[in-house]
Amino acid sequence: MTEPNLIVNPLSGEQIVILRSAAETGGQVLDWELRLAPGGRVPSSHAHPEQQETFTVLEGTMRFRVGWRRIIAGPGQCVLVPPGTVHHFANAGPVTARVAVESRPALRMQELLETAAALAQDQHAARRARPRPRDLALFMTEFEREVAAPYLPRRLVRLLMRAIAHTGRAAARRSFSPARQSSSPARQSSRRSSDRARQAPGTARVHN
Repeated sequence: MTEPNLIVNPLSGEQIVILRSAAETGGQVLDWELRLAPGGRVPSSHAHPEQQETFTVLEGTMRFRVGWRRIIAGPGQCVLVPPGTVHHFANAGPVTARVAVESRPALRMQELLETAAALAQDQHAARRARPRPRDLALFMTEFEREVAAPYLPRRLVRLLMRAIAHTGRAAARRSFSPARQSSSPARQSSRRSSDRARQAPGTARVHN
């Protein structure tokens, strides 16, 4: 049976179990357990603009980079990541690591973890080496309060991601428009002829 509240990321080797949700804590904290396979690591360095994270190693050995500090932590040791601090983590040992994680405040962190795993599963199934730029931009735009790219000005990254996301949404609307999908070339040609027939003489056509 599938474990309740289990989130699986096939690319990073992460398995996440939600222990206490935002709804259960009034939005104050999200408690979750991270299980990281040997060689597993969070996909990239990142920061949480408004959240503090606390990692407590339960089993195994973890390697953290918090700002410019490198930390090796074993069972019973805690690593605190203040809001806005760039960090990265990986399993530094030969066995699966178990880590208790506290994200405070909770915000939409659970949704972020679920969405990141779903995108990773799609990328893994398609055997793509990297995420699609549109997917990444939509993700970063959707979860601006929960995650930020490292070292770059946040405002610049936000503007860039929003621009890519907007372009992606427009392309998706054009690609999946029911009218475009259902219209054959013959029907489109017929529609254009009909439009010309209805157009009054001397009236300029507007091309979208």
